[in-house]
This record gives sequence, C-alpha cells and structure tokens, in this order.
Amino acid sequence: MSWLEQLGMAAFRQMDAEAAHGLALKALNSGLTRLPGQISSPRLRTTLAGFSLPNPVGLAAGMDKNAVALHALSRSGFGFLEVGATTPRPQPGNPKPRLFRLREDRAAINRFGFNNEGMEAMATRLSTRPADAVIGLNLGANKDSVDRSADFATVLGSCGPMLDFATVNVSSPNTENLRDLQGKAALEALLCGVLDVRGGLERRIPIFLKIAPDLDEGEVADIAAVAAKVQIDGIIATNTTLDRVGLRSANAREAGGLSGAPLFEKSTAVLARLARETGGAIPLVGVGGVASGEQAYAKIRAGASAVQIYTALVYGGISLVETIVRDLDRLLERDGFGSVKDAVGADL
Repeated sequence: MSWLEQLGMAAFRQMDAEAAHGLALKALNSGLTRLPGQISSPRLRTTLAGFSLPNPVGLAAGMDKNAVALHALSRSGFGFLEVGATTPRPQPGNPKPRLFRLREDRAAINRFGFNNEGMEAMATRLSTRPADAVIGLNLGANKDSVDRSADFATVLGSCGPMLDFATVNVSSPNTENLRDLQGKAALEALLCGVLDVRGGLERRIPIFLKIAPDLDEGEVADIAAVAAKVQIDGIIATNTTLDRVGLRSANAREAGGLSGAPLFEKSTAVLARLARETGGAIPLVGVGGVASGEQAYAKIRAGASAVQIYTALVYGGISLVETIVRDLDRLLERDGFGSVKDAVGADL
C-alpha cells in the first residue's frame, strides 16, 4: 500500500462509513491512486460460464452501485466486475445511517435496501463502459413493486445489451420478503422469466443466481435442483448473513446483512455443499470474507471457479486486489496446478 493510499485510508476511517464509501469511488476516479492495470498469467487465465477472465478475482456487487467508477475499477487488477444492484425505478433505500464498520471483526453491516439511480441511469453509464473489461450487473427489485419477479427481467431488458453477465439477486436481507423468492417454486418462475428476456437479446449473456448463506441443506439442494432444471449459467455463493455469532464490535447489533471476515467459514461451507449438489455441472463464484490470496485459493479448492471481494477493501484498500491476485498465482504454482481450473474443487 502506497503512502498516499495509507493517508487516504486513515482519513476515511475517521468519517461516516457511507460518506467514506462515496469519497473512495471519487478518489479512484481522480487518477491519484496508482492502479496496476490488468494482472494475469498462464495459471490465472480462466473461463467462467463461457467468457474468458485474465484472473479469477472479481469485484462483488455493492461497491459501485451506479457504475460511476467502471474505468478506474477495470484498471485495479480485477478479473471481472459486478455493479449494482439496479432496480427498474430509482429508489433512495433505507434511512441513514445504514452502513457500519465492525473494525474489531474486520467486517461491515449494511442495510442499504437497494439504493440506486435506476436502470435508465445504469444503461447510460454502461453505454460508455471500458470495452476490454468483463462487466456484469446485479439485478434487483423495487421495494414497492407489485411484481418483484418481473422487475429482474425488466432491468435485464434495459441493460442486457451492454453486459457480459447478469446476476439475479434474491438474497439481500434488506428488502422485506425478498429472500422468500429463493423458495423452489418462486425461484423457478422468476428465473424462467429472466431467461425468457435473455432469449430476446441480440447476444446471449450468462445469467447467475446469488444466494444467501443462511440456508439449510434442504434449501441448498432445492436451489441446485432449480438451477439445473432451468439451466442457469452459474451461482454466486453467498450474499451477506443475518448471523451475529462471535462478533466483538460495538456495531454488532445493528440490523442488516453482515459481510467480511466472520462470513468466510459459513459462506465457504455453503459453497462446498453447493459444489457437491451440482457435481461441478454449474460454475460457482465464491464470495464472503475473502481478504487474502490464501482465502481466495480456499474458495477455489472448495468448488469456486472464481471469487469476488468487497468488504476486505474497506480495511486493505484497493491495492489489496493486486496482492490477492499475485498471492493466488504463487499458491497455484506452489501446489503444482497449471491453471485455476485444475484447482477447482480440489478439497472436495
């Protein structure tokens, strides 16, 4: 981490968490931060649901909700980016404060509630996206929608032509009853609606499903069965958790979804269970608590074809991306793997 990044991180830590988040995106866009550009190697190059990645470390949805820093983020070392979540109509989200640092736990709690500028603003920004990056969009539903299932398809219809992939997000804990859409019948109907819209796009893009970590074995099995039946292109495991076991920080009792270090073991267990249920037939993306090359490697060995990070950047800064990617490359070399693909599911 450069002295300039250290100075900025120290300043951000003294600010309200959400205000610091916004300033961090502006700092990225300013050009003052050293960015490594694309990082790759023969071992790191891989594919995910049919598209090529320079490396398997991606940015999770939520950091750049409105795609305001795509060009800077595409030069930050990530193998791919996911922006959003985006809903058909703009919405303010839940009342502030709604983002809380848990420093002692290297974690965060958010209850944003899909605050975003809506699909029209997102489509406009995506129209000037960097052409050499892999960019996906997290699809969401408006809180007051009369048909939340239809909202996901609506956003895809608007933004799909500018995307490399899209993610159906039914796992946020911050929109009331949204997680009910993870039930077998509701999920199948929702995904079929999204896939129908995908069929009308000029270019076929992969559709992913993002699931919660707070699922039992039966629920994971149901999701795997639905994913196989409708032929979804991938599953992202997992979103934030409602669990609060073992936390030490003063903000631990705040309502919302918990992300960061405490989520690592739980999300990795769900990932491994899902890998066993799907038998490797559906690509998986591991997210939740990744803050090092070793943890990214553990997700891959548990069945992930790629990983995503977000909360770790709050504590490690944007330079953490390069550290994770290069450490992952060294770990693959150490264990004799010629590629990421060779290591996927090695611990199962």
